[in-house]
Amino acid sequence: MKKEPVKTITLKVSENTMNKMNEYFEDKKRIKTPPYAVFQADEADTVVTLYQSGKAVFQGISADIDANLWSQMEKNLNPNKKVDMKVASNEKKETKKNSKVYYANTIGSDEVGTGDYFGPIVVTASYVTKEDIPFLESLGVKDSKKLTDEQILKITPQIIKKIPYYTMTLSNPEYNQRHSKYNMNAMKAILHNKVLIEMTKQYKQYDYIVVDQFAEKYVYYNYLKQIPNVQRNITFITKAEDQCLSVACSAIISRYIFIKEFDKLSKKYNHTLPKGAGPIVNEVGAKLVKEYGIDVLNEIAKTNFKNTEKIKELAQN
Repeated sequence: MKKEPVKTITLKVSENTMNKMNEYFEDKKRIKTPPYAVFQADEADTVVTLYQSGKAVFQGISADIDANLWSQMEKNLNPNKKVDMKVASNEKKETKKNSKVYYANTIGSDEVGTGDYFGPIVVTASYVTKEDIPFLESLGVKDSKKLTDEQILKITPQIIKKIPYYTMTLSNPEYNQRHSKYNMNAMKAILHNKVLIEMTKQYKQYDYIVVDQFAEKYVYYNYLKQIPNVQRNITFITKAEDQCLSVACSAIISRYIFIKEFDKLSKKYNHTLPKGAGPIVNEVGAKLVKEYGIDVLNEIAKTNFKNTEKIKELAQN
């Protein structure tokens, strides 16, 4: 089994974000602290170090997830400041294009929204031919995590005019109804299977079916053992968005739809819903509960996340 690379991401944070981080990591801090650091703490597979200068360093397999959560916090607390986040150069060397897959006709799928407390889960499969590659490269299609929401909103309408795709959106009420029966990865596997089945019905001239790997192959298929129609012959690739343009397109289209759905929820409830699952999510969630009642969470959130209990506590104060 290939070991996942350790990532190092640096984020410059303002004093108000530093205070939020200091409070959030209070129970997760290490006893020993590096020189000039406010603290060093453990967050699942990530080691977080906050320095007195305001530099926050995230190191570990899931460093990008944690860094993105706190970059969102920095953006929300300081909307007029540009977020300064850098990925260590050694991580960039880790990803090498598999030219055999990259320059092939592929059907690829990817999802968005599984790490966000608010908003739905969106899964998309896309079909990209060799002839589509120059067009997609000219648009700057790549890992959607490296694109801003503004860039995604700009290029996606051009992509969907040319690239065939199929999308499924799992709303919050649907998710909350199912999570007692299926864990997150099982739901993802079922949704990926559905969109891939739809695309392979329509488009037969493909060389590879690619999924951005979120579980071992045998685990993925085990999630689908009760499903009558299962898509086989899948190539599972870690960081597939960098390796396969159909996966990159699927991630971008999924994020585009997710952003649109997120905006709808924000307008409906007259609050700007923050992405991720960090402390600011709890604050906004508590305001919504006070205004609309506890049942609002079933409509806009994934209620099995730990945030729900924290929101309930805050709403009572």
